[in-house]
Amino acid sequence: MKKVLSCLIVAIFVFGTFAGCSAKKNDPDGNKKIVVTVFPVYDWVRVLTKGSQNFDIDYLLDNGVDLHSFQPTAKDIMDISTCDIFIYVGGGSDKWVDDALKQATNKDMKVINLMEVLGDLAKEEEVKEGMQEEEHEHEEDPEYDEHIWLSIKNADLLCRYISDVLSEKDPEGEKIYRENYEAYSMQLGELDDAAQKVVDEASVKTLLFGDRFPFRYFTDDYGLDYYAAFVGCSAETEASFETVIFLAKKVDELGLKHICKIESSDGSIAKTIKNSTTGKDQTIVEFKSMQSLPEDGETYISIMEYNIEALKEALN
Repeated sequence: MKKVLSCLIVAIFVFGTFAGCSAKKNDPDGNKKIVVTVFPVYDWVRVLTKGSQNFDIDYLLDNGVDLHSFQPTAKDIMDISTCDIFIYVGGGSDKWVDDALKQATNKDMKVINLMEVLGDLAKEEEVKEGMQEEEHEHEEDPEYDEHIWLSIKNADLLCRYISDVLSEKDPEGEKIYRENYEAYSMQLGELDDAAQKVVDEASVKTLLFGDRFPFRYFTDDYGLDYYAAFVGCSAETEASFETVIFLAKKVDELGLKHICKIESSDGSIAKTIKNSTTGKDQTIVEFKSMQSLPEDGETYISIMEYNIEALKEALN
């Protein structure tokens, strides 16, 4: 992949040099450009810049493209090289970013690596008992869980940081960005309280996913335990017999009435686990991980509200 990306960058380098010099002239409204890699960040920036006419927002992932399988096009690299603010997660799926940034023609670009912003709050991927392991889990360098947006607490912290960067790039709009953040922070606080209330009132404190598990930040925030077939960034699509049997026995042992899946899954593993339990009568509950473009009209807030309702069902 690195060799392919390097060739792509070389192919557009000459064009990029000239395009970078004239980028502002070719922008019909003279706006500054923000490029983001994942939907949650796009939605945060959209909210934080509401009422300002000074920023255009570019979202790289196309319909149906998952964060973990995204590969930048020549246009994507060009958009990144000339933008004013580039925001990316900084996990294993973003290994292409370093090469792309080497060709940046806007020397005043502000690059935001969200995992670096989180610092010690970023978590390494966790291989739980019964979870199917992958080869990279034995490598020396740790893999970090990149699904940082699924923590509402992280969302607040990151939005505050992004708001400060917007003010830095557009001082005249500082009041707008600050007020937008303050209003959004209140909404996030209400979401956080709602999730905590669900957990406090729940009859069980464990989630079981017959799927990838990108919700570690979310469960850690509220002191929940979990079991799952794969880590959040797993490329696996089929669970081993041992994994299925382990999870089915956990469902029986804990008396769980629900088995969870994520929105991009067909639910086949969850169904197999269900059919391997003693009762075979569990309900399958879907959570939304926002690893790809959501349905029209959905927002970060509306999706997390959906997840909190799913959590309420799964814990009772």
